[in-house]
Amino acid sequence: MGADEMIAPECRNLIENFLLDCAHDLDDDRLEAWPDYFTTDAIYRILPRESHEKDLPLGVLYCEGRGMMIDRIDALRTANIYEPHSHCHVLGPTRLQKGFDGTYAARTNFTVIRTKQDGTMDVYAAGKYLDKLVFKSETPLIQDRQVVLESRRIDILLVVPL
Repeated sequence: MGADEMIAPECRNLIENFLLDCAHDLDDDRLEAWPDYFTTDAIYRILPRESHEKDLPLGVLYCEGRGMMIDRIDALRTANIYEPHSHCHVLGPTRLQKGFDGTYAARTNFTVIRTKQDGTMDVYAAGKYLDKLVFKSETPLIQDRQVVLESRRIDILLVVPL
């Protein structure tokens, strides 16, 4: 991704705060709000770095459209059984690039710390978000998010979106 000096500071702040709000909602267990960060036809996928580098589309998780994201949260709340835990996203600075079609490409490195009920903490996931964002009514929305994980070793507890 190239330099991002040509993006207006107001637009940059709006996008950066939007991405932070999305991570905070996940950390604060406001999972029902998560699909609202995406366009209705958005793509959300989690894949290891190796698959991303080889342009292999199959990954760990794939949601096509906001409806699939809503279904995932509904299943998490009502059907899935897993050890309760919490997440804390630590986000690096976001690199932005404006596309010719009015979209924005964003790269944000992340680390997710997981805390279990017994107080044990560990690095749950690390990688980067590769986002394509659009503006709808002056609000940024994610049209495509690739969550590229540094490791191909995935915790079996991948139930909460990253």
